[in-house]
Amino acid sequence: MRDRWLSVVGMGEGGLDGLNRRARMLLDGAETLVGGKRLFAMLPDDGRERLFWPRPLTDLLPRIADRRGRPVCVLATGDPMFFGIGVTLSKYFAAEEMEIVPSTSAFTLAAARLGWALADVEQLTLHGRPTSLVMPFIQPNAKLLILANGSSTPTQVANILTERGYGGSQITALEHMGGMRERSLTGRASEWQHSDVAAFHTLAVNCVAGTDAVTLPRVPGLPDHVFATDGIMTKREIRAATLAALAPMPRQHLWDIGAGCGTVAIEWMRTHPSCRATAVERLTSRIGLIAQNAISLGVPGLNMVEGEAADVLSRLDAPDSIFIGGGLSNPDLLESCWSALSSRGRLVANVVTLEGESALTAFRADHGGDLARIAISRAEPVGPFTGWKPAMTVTQFVAVKT
Repeated sequence: MRDRWLSVVGMGEGGLDGLNRRARMLLDGAETLVGGKRLFAMLPDDGRERLFWPRPLTDLLPRIADRRGRPVCVLATGDPMFFGIGVTLSKYFAAEEMEIVPSTSAFTLAAARLGWALADVEQLTLHGRPTSLVMPFIQPNAKLLILANGSSTPTQVANILTERGYGGSQITALEHMGGMRERSLTGRASEWQHSDVAAFHTLAVNCVAGTDAVTLPRVPGLPDHVFATDGIMTKREIRAATLAALAPMPRQHLWDIGAGCGTVAIEWMRTHPSCRATAVERLTSRIGLIAQNAISLGVPGLNMVEGEAADVLSRLDAPDSIFIGGGLSNPDLLESCWSALSSRGRLVANVVTLEGESALTAFRADHGGDLARIAISRAEPVGPFTGWKPAMTVTQFVAVKT
């Protein structure tokens, strides 16, 4: 433990009195304290060096590193490793340099106050993030615990719930849990009128779907009409088959080349909060559609790159999977994508032309993989009757790099 010069101490609303012996020893023994104004206000001013978090807070990390070998204590709220500063620090400093002493997390306190089973609750943070991130989690009977981004968070979430037909959902703002100022404010989403919510609070939502509720599962295959489009998009049935072939996993990164209005990339990211995607599209008008769809469907972090694939791929973060929905007129695109994949990476391509099929067949001869044809017909009116209208047959190529 001698080499662990950097300590991260979780502190609750109880301040110093709520710290255990180890946390208090690390705090008292530090030469430099790092934190925010709210937590520093709970400490006596004893003349020690204090570093306040800037914006962005990562700007302070080199200054902390300059004090390597001298005792530095970072003050955090609750559990530093649960959407906290400890996660950021652990990416910058080695675990052997750090000692982390957590306090009770806000989620644990909120679940205890409400009598909710924490394992059955969706836990997310909106702190420093867009409120639209909550959208994929809004499901019938879902329970959400949310770290707020300020006093306006309950109103913003209430508006989203009401717009999606969940106006009967119960919202509770839990302020300053564990301290003398603890308070809770409760109301229905459609009737939320509390304007004096403290900036520091945790939001609890018990989702209740109304008869007009918009229910959008996180399983791929969302209805086509939920996407804004110029008519060029991967349709629902083909999209579901494509996502199944791509097999998204947590923390994986997708390249969606020829993204259109972003349907595949968006559904990839909706499968898990840690999934990332980069949508590559050459048309400016479609970049706007992708951005609109990403926000409305709860994945505002989707990365969008405008340009020809051949010109931009070398600048992108390495992918775990690649989907090619357009651009196969470039004969080098398949080889470039294959080279970018690491071992066990997946390449999926959809084409509807004979030229596209020819390119995939030739590539398969060199690299292996599977080809399949997907034919979809939909029932549509034929005069006073109903008949089947076939869509263009899609040829799908799937390969896993070994």
